[in-house]
Amino acid sequence: HVQLVESGGGSVQAGGSLRLSCAASGYTYGTYYCMGWFRQAPGKEREGIAFIKSASTYYADSVKGRFTISQDNAKKTLYLQMDSLEPEDTAMYYCAALWTNVGYSGSWCYARGRSAYPYWGQGTQVTVS
Repeated sequence: HVQLVESGGGSVQAGGSLRLSCAASGYTYGTYYCMGWFRQAPGKEREGIAFIKSASTYYADSVKGRFTISQDNAKKTLYLQMDSLEPEDTAMYYCAALWTNVGYSGSWCYARGRSAYPYWGQGTQVTVS
């Protein structure tokens, strides 16, 4: 069965950096999957912030220019490099996967919305002070 496991969260001062990883197993990782990073702050809805489909990426305005999504198909691992972190980035971060044979871009993956993603990791906490 599909399993996603996030790691790399922690506490960091404003202006610092973290790199999150999401190890995937149980399916053929790669071309036919939208992979996304979502986050949920206390009292707020879970929001999609970064998506990748093959080499196409999409970023929410809140993280554009500061965060970078990437993936290593051979390692079946998704990454999120987070730079210039702000206190507003404090949240639980989740990776998610969606199989598709029609979507072709990161923006398409974003537009599906979180309810379309059937596979989720357990989350990793990021705290910026």
